[in-house]
Amino acid sequence: MDKIKKALRKLDAKEQKLVREALILLKAGQYDTLDLKKLKGRDDIYRIRKGSIRIIFRKDRAGKIYILAIERRSNTTYNF
Repeated sequence: MDKIKKALRKLDAKEQKLVREALILLKAGQYDTLDLKKLKGRDDIYRIRKGSIRIIFRKDRAGKIYILAIERRSNTTYNF
């Protein structure tokens, strides 16, 4: 979780607000209001797009969500 907190601190206030709003909607299960996409080649990893910010997360079979990364879009954003 420290990695996620550190990533949030790197963002400006406006971007932090966008990410927090997206995470609230994700937690509430309101996926239809998010720009959500499943990553190719993975059945359990998704991304949410908010401007140039990407929130990468994993959803397990029980429905529990694990935030893997919060990053600005770059050539290395989706390399795991």
